Amino acid sequence: MVMGSCCEDKHCTLSALRDRQGRTLRIVLAINVVIFLFEYVAGLLAHSTSLQADSLDGLGDALVYGFSLYVLFKSERWRSGAALLKGLIMLGFGLAVTAALIGKLLLPVVPLAETMGVAGVLVLIANLACLYLLTRHRNDDLNMESVWLCSRNDIIANVGVLGAAAAVAATGTQWPDILVGAVIAFIFLRSAILVLGKSLRQLRAIPAEGAIS
Repeated sequence: MVMGSCCEDKHCTLSALRDRQGRTLRIVLAINVVIFLFEYVAGLLAHSTSLQADSLDGLGDALVYGFSLYVLFKSERWRSGAALLKGLIMLGFGLAVTAALIGKLLLPVVPLAETMGVAGVLVLIANLACLYLLTRHRNDDLNMESVWLCSRNDIIANVGVLGAAAAVAATGTQWPDILVGAVIAFIFLRSAILVLGKSLRQLRAIPAEGAIS
């Protein structure tokens, strides 16, 4: 009877944790959809590679949070698979930003520094709110750790965009924007390798569903 009560308590505790994670994920998902739409349009208007790259980061995060929400109450194998998908999304966006950078080198356009700066500040505020909400769940499991990692990368990218805006205004050239875009691409690719490695190791360590332990 005591054993059953203990198991029920553990189940209730885990269920409550998943509920809290779900509420947080729904909030940051909504924020990142708005970030993507706002920043992508601002990037087009400003002719800014770094803003467009950062907007893709917001879209990637929205997809990541949505899938994390989907697997929240599923098995450990499902959650590890979610982390694997996040790594693939990061990899895809890293390659997409790299391709955009090559395009800007072939067809150079000086971005609008003022638009970059205003958009960068607003997006930074939104992403700081997301990071604050996710930090309390950082050490819950690999699924939430990878989500937190996405959010942390957003802050780094936002600061880079603001730096690029200031440098573009000071120099009147596109090179600061291209440099920051390249850094964002590197962050995407580095994080992709980290998350893919962890998720693959965890998937290999989990027995196949239905296997006898």
